[in-house]
Amino acid sequence: DPGSAIIKRYGLFNDTVDPKSRSYGIPHPGTFILDRKGVVVSRFFEDAYQERYTTGAMLGGAASATSIKAATQHLSLTASISDATVAPGERISLIAGITPARNMHVYAPGRHTYQVVRLEIDPPPWLKVHPIAYPASEIYHFKPLDERVEVFVKPFTLRRDVTFLATPEAAKQLASMGTATISGALEYQACDDTICFNPARVPVSFTVTVKGLDRRPPGGQ
Repeated sequence: DPGSAIIKRYGLFNDTVDPKSRSYGIPHPGTFILDRKGVVVSRFFEDAYQERYTTGAMLGGAASATSIKAATQHLSLTASISDATVAPGERISLIAGITPARNMHVYAPGRHTYQVVRLEIDPPPWLKVHPIAYPASEIYHFKPLDERVEVFVKPFTLRRDVTFLATPEAAKQLASMGTATISGALEYQACDDTICFNPARVPVSFTVTVKGLDRRPPGGQ
């Protein structure tokens, strides 16, 4: 692809690379997922070649066998992680499946001042935390105040991606650890038709195995 002409035509040219680098002219890395009929159903692109989605993250954590279950008077929670083994540069997903209790709702992002349900992560220096992905919400009409707010009433899922950094400092620290723990909590405020309860917090924590990067050239020993 002389001059990266095709790369530029598809809008994939990676302009974050130093023009003096031998890597200048490369595209942004990307992955397409096809169904059995060959139809593209998902696509994922990253800014830097050092950071990539894992297959588990691209599949939405569906294959995860590691999960945490918890319940409060307001809701039940099943939290899972897309990958049990990671390497520097890999982007994985934390998934929170939430089912509000009967006649209960929690708040979605919107034009209100109530505490929005969120999956918070305590980021160590070797971890990058990405924004929460929210599903579509619905409008709840609180009749006593004639108030309409965005809420979740039915079961829903939150997704939050994290990337294990591939900087030399982070990779060195991760290599010395063997395992890494990602800790955080589901934070929310729940209400029913008459009462708004105090904000609540359900801790979650996952430990993953850290594998090193294979930096050998192809065919190297």
